[in-house]
Parts: sequence; structure tokens; C-alpha cells
Amino acid sequence: VRREADGRFRLERPGERPTSIGRMRSFVGNTGVLVRAYAYIRAHGPELATVSEDAVLAANYLKHRLAAAGDYDIPFERACKHEFIAASATLKRTTGIRTLDVAKRLLDLGFHAPTIYFPLTVEEAMLIEPTETESVEALDAFAEALGTIAREARETPEVVHEAPHTTPV
Repeated sequence: VRREADGRFRLERPGERPTSIGRMRSFVGNTGVLVRAYAYIRAHGPELATVSEDAVLAANYLKHRLAAAGDYDIPFERACKHEFIAASATLKRTTGIRTLDVAKRLLDLGFHAPTIYFPLTVEEAMLIEPTETESVEALDAFAEALGTIAREARETPEVVHEAPHTTPV
């Protein structure tokens, strides 16, 4: 990205950097991902360990919060790293509401849905990965949204099953 004299930004044009390899294309594999990872590591420098610890703390906090509420299955009881698995298998058996329905309802409540149905070995799995930048308030709001969805599944399952209601198509 280049800044023009008038302050605007633009992409470099071919030939402006004669020693560059040029734009990244798919045939170079995961080089772009590696460059981003390296840039992330360099940007955090000596604070990288703290950033990692924050991600692990956020995941374990949220996992224990969901486990205590009892609305979702937590198939692995051990401490997790930066992500954990929750599942709605019991919710599906008791209400007919599937993980896909939960994920779509989360959109209505202002949350991006987690990865669903992975890993394949866990029935109705949700791979939840809070980042190191999430505040306790954001983690609590996400847990409360999942609790709201579980209550809706028991009381008014059609609201959950027909979601999303407020997101644009």
C-alpha cells in the first residue's frame, strides 16, 4: 500500500518495486499466511506470551461459564488452550434444535457464529475460539446469548429454528 502526496492510499503498481516478487498468487501456497503470522509475532514482541495467556484465559473462562450453566454439553472436561468444544447434542435430543439453528440465532443476537460441526467426532459440535482481545463483558454477553438461545429452544423452539430474523440476506 502506498500513500499519495495528497494523503490518499493506493496499491502499488507492477514495476514500482523492481526487487519485489510481486503480488502473491495461489501458486505460492501458504506464504501469505506465514507472512501475516510473522507480522503478528513481530507486532506483539515481548508481549506475545501475555497475548497467548489472555487467549487461553478467555477460552477457559467461557468454557467454565457454559459448563456451569448446563445448557450445552462440554465433551472434554480438561483445561483447554485457546479454543474449546461445546455441543448442543442434548439440546437437539430434548428440543429438536440443532447447532445450525443455534449458530443462526446467534447472528440475531449480534454475534458471529463459531465454527460448527467440527470436530466431526463430536455430535452437534461448536468450536468456540474467543480471542485475546475479548473483554470479560463480551465473554459474558456471548455466554448469556447462548443461554438465551437454550431457553428459547425449550420455550419457543420455532423462534430459534426459523432464525435468523434480523440479518440481511
